[in-house]
Amino acid sequence: MSASAPTATFISAPDGLRLHARSHGRRSAPALPVLCLPGLARTADDFDALAEALAHDAACPRRVIALDYRGRGQSAYDRNPANYSFPVELADVLAAATALDCLPAIIVGTSRGGILAMLLAALRPSAIAGCVLNDIGPVIEPKGLLRIKGYVGKLPQPRSFEEAAEILRRLFDHQFPKLTPDDWLAAAHRTFKQEDGRLVPTYDVNLAKTMQGIDFERPLPPLWAQFDALSAVPLMAIRGANSDLLSAATVEAMRAHHPALETLEVPDQGHAPLLAEADVIGRIADFIGRC
Repeated sequence: MSASAPTATFISAPDGLRLHARSHGRRSAPALPVLCLPGLARTADDFDALAEALAHDAACPRRVIALDYRGRGQSAYDRNPANYSFPVELADVLAAATALDCLPAIIVGTSRGGILAMLLAALRPSAIAGCVLNDIGPVIEPKGLLRIKGYVGKLPQPRSFEEAAEILRRLFDHQFPKLTPDDWLAAAHRTFKQEDGRLVPTYDVNLAKTMQGIDFERPLPPLWAQFDALSAVPLMAIRGANSDLLSAATVEAMRAHHPALETLEVPDQGHAPLLAEADVIGRIADFIGRC
């Protein structure tokens, strides 16, 4: 029997805005569900390989849900860019997870998604049964944030997906030197979409406004209290060896706070690891199976 295809589900946010989630696997699967939360300008597409592997694991299939935040992917865009904020997005995550009846869940959070996981742990600890933080921690390196500010909402206008792939390669090749032309083309299809005969980003370019108020000359307030809210659940931290957002020193400090922390460093990748390679998926699956 062939594996079932993922399905698109639409949920209303607390303010009525339409949110999209991609569901993998059977809703009736007995294992704990997994909730995947993407990065700032990323979408549910980033988790396809991991979600399919977890949903159709022969030994322990489970339901996996990947969320598009407001203004990203297939979710509706917000007329007020000020709503692209942690409080609003945290409320959206809770509303979507409640509507989809997937709590408690094991959360896989990439970058901004990991921050939302920490905030959720502080707000509603019973919602989280385990957590994978993908290239994010309680201390965020300003250098990485400055780099992200430099391209979010400011990507050149490509005339084709091939040209989009080359734009991404020029931007990120120093962090991901081992990606192939096919990898960059796949990344282009995750980053751009066709709309009215042209290619546009898969997110609202007004997301750039969320970073306008950051003072890059001063360290960001650390999130140790929120990170410590995860102390009661199994926790895994993944870091790209070339990451400029999560330092190796921060990972070691995280281990001091959470001695049982499981860590994985992905070679030849930066911010954020793709979570698409068989060995990385295997490590995540093993961890999730122990939650």
